[in-house]
Amino acid sequence: MDFLQLLQERYTCKHYDPAKKVSREALTKILEAGRLSPSAVNLQPWRFIVIERPEDKAKLEPGIMQTNKLRFADVPTVVLICAPITNPNSDVEQVLNKEEADGRFPDLAAKDAQRAGRCHFRDLHLHDALTWNAKQCYIAMTSMLYAAWSLGVDSTPVEGFESAKVNAAFNLPQQGLSCELIVFLGHRKEDDSNQLKFRPKSRLAFEDVVTYL
Repeated sequence: MDFLQLLQERYTCKHYDPAKKVSREALTKILEAGRLSPSAVNLQPWRFIVIERPEDKAKLEPGIMQTNKLRFADVPTVVLICAPITNPNSDVEQVLNKEEADGRFPDLAAKDAQRAGRCHFRDLHLHDALTWNAKQCYIAMTSMLYAAWSLGVDSTPVEGFESAKVNAAFNLPQQGLSCELIVFLGHRKEDDSNQLKFRPKSRLAFEDVVTYL
């Protein structure tokens, strides 16, 4: 499917069919789309936590705001997109070592130069590391939303949750993480009121958002 067509056809699902699960194959591809997303200096500052078991959904439920309770109750798969609270040298080194193993550096001098450059940009965000990392998570989330629809899986990007409650429920701060975004994945109910046949997609006109200089 043409990517522009994906953009035109995807919508945010409001009502999920609890009987229709997301296949493991589709879920793996959706998560892989998140993993392969671009990020600033390739730090890949995201971790994805998949929640499908009822007991795990029960732990998450108190952190979901009221406006999202109904769709949360029926959605079969939930993905927490978590960002590192800080960017320690060990995280930078993990990425550099993986890139070295993948053959991205002709020699150690090139790796050393990359380390210096990336730490420089990392250090520019020492005061707002979590915010910087969260911005990268939005890129990963977007990849996942459109990968999902390319596989016929509906989705809902969720900011309507209480991060402190979610973090506490899954001991995320102890892991150096904070949940910054949540994605619901599943299949729509036949009468989902937000379908495009009921509520056409609405965006500002091209000329209202694009300026050629």
